[in-house]
Amino acid sequence: MPYYIFVAGGVMSSVGKGAATASIGKILQNMGFKVTALKIDPYINIDAGTMNPIEHGEVFVTNDGTECDQDVGNYERFLGIDLSTENYLTTGRVYQTVIAKERNLDFNGKCVEVVPDIPNEVIYRIKKVAANTQADFVLIEIGGTVGEYQNLLFLEAARMLKLQNPKNVLFFLVSYLPTLKIIGEMKTKPTQTACRLLNEAGIQPDFILGRASVSLDAPRKRKISIFCNLDPKDVISAPDVESIYAIPIDFEKEGLGERILKKLNLKKKKKFNNNAKEWEKLVDTIYSKKPPVKIGIVGKYFETGEFSLMDSYISVIEAVKHACWANNKEPEIQWLSAQKFENNSKELQKLKDFDGVIVPGGFGTRGIEGKIKVIEYLRKNKIPFLGLCLGMQLATIEFARHVCGIKDATSTEFDSKAKNPVIDIMKEQVELLKDKKYGGTMRLGAWNCVVALGTISGRAYKQKNISERHRHRYEFNNDYRDTLEKNGLIISGINPEKNLVEIIELKNHPFFVGTQFHPEFKSRPLTPHPLFKEFIRVAAQNRKSKK
Repeated sequence: MPYYIFVAGGVMSSVGKGAATASIGKILQNMGFKVTALKIDPYINIDAGTMNPIEHGEVFVTNDGTECDQDVGNYERFLGIDLSTENYLTTGRVYQTVIAKERNLDFNGKCVEVVPDIPNEVIYRIKKVAANTQADFVLIEIGGTVGEYQNLLFLEAARMLKLQNPKNVLFFLVSYLPTLKIIGEMKTKPTQTACRLLNEAGIQPDFILGRASVSLDAPRKRKISIFCNLDPKDVISAPDVESIYAIPIDFEKEGLGERILKKLNLKKKKKFNNNAKEWEKLVDTIYSKKPPVKIGIVGKYFETGEFSLMDSYISVIEAVKHACWANNKEPEIQWLSAQKFENNSKELQKLKDFDGVIVPGGFGTRGIEGKIKVIEYLRKNKIPFLGLCLGMQLATIEFARHVCGIKDATSTEFDSKAKNPVIDIMKEQVELLKDKKYGGTMRLGAWNCVVALGTISGRAYKQKNISERHRHRYEFNNDYRDTLEKNGLIISGINPEKNLVEIIELKNHPFFVGTQFHPEFKSRPLTPHPLFKEFIRVAAQNRKSKK
């Protein structure tokens, strides 16, 4: 029988439940156990695909095309496994399924009720993942914060599963302990309140992970222990860290792995594990002193009032970091607002300060002309460029306009009546948009690609046949392919099933690559993505040449 570990959050959102869940999973994995993880989000949306990234953060995409919460990306990166649609639940998905079952008489005419039928569906889905993966441990992160009305049903499911399997279920509360500057003392009262709210849902946490700016001291642990009914050893310090990849090691310093096994009466499956050693080596590399490489990311989903929200591009950021560490370089990432480049040539001159620039994915017309000007500048000044999804499409438009002389070249995403749509909507998407079917209808998930050897991409991948993840409605228009290729554009990656352009490059440029897919979704700290790795290698060379 598998073991289930639920992770809930206290005091505030964005407290670090995803990183904590992934870290717990990594610790258990390093002990030799097979681990999988689920994210439960309490919103009515069926998936994350239709949500604004500024509000919700990045939309992560799995191999099977599920548009999900960014925490699923954390699980994949930490655990080194591919997850699927089964690893992602929302209130909308659960209710949709229960209502469909009622309509199909699956309840045999019984009255269908919120409790227990909704929690039972959640439990069914959790157990299905356990059965399909044959995992020893199933980790379940419950989105939101304890005390919110939205996640009560998921907490009820957790309580009911504990009732069914009392010896196989553990609960973690990840809670925030503020330190007010004017007082100078770390306060435990918010965490005590969060624990009490969890108790009101019928759940007593087995562990409390104390998130704070610094480590918890003995008095704070003792206080939480007394008022939250835990052994002090089960109050685990979770201070802010420079790198989330250090969290499993920090947890292990407090004996978390051994405490979990003791509560479940288990023993390690492996005494020594190479994965654990590799992870420690990775963290040593992260914290070691390394030569810097300066990377600019030109986007539009990170400005929210006076604040910057990095979560909108979290997979891109992590992929850059992975590649930098693999090249023994220190990543220096700077955000560049696309709109600032639209009518300001002085801003463009600043691009020379960067060793490489990334133009990531996105939707809509805002900031588009600024991004095109950035790409033109990078092309002309031989600055390493990596375009992802929309970034690839804009590189195609820029090349068509300024090299091929098609001055009105554009995408039908920006102009539905475009005369020269070098980027056009996919034929199967036309009817979907007409019927306003937006959710889950893009070209999604893993698609095959054949890479041309002898190209930059071929050099990076070192193989001909690859598979990459997609999320888009618009494609390179093959009607313009001959014209663009004759003028020097290289088509270095093709989807063989539909003859779709997947990768473009330029001749006589150190690194100018655009991908229709999102390579960042497959990058992991121990196995960086080949394109990012090559991009950083060339960017580092560019830095040397400027000295």
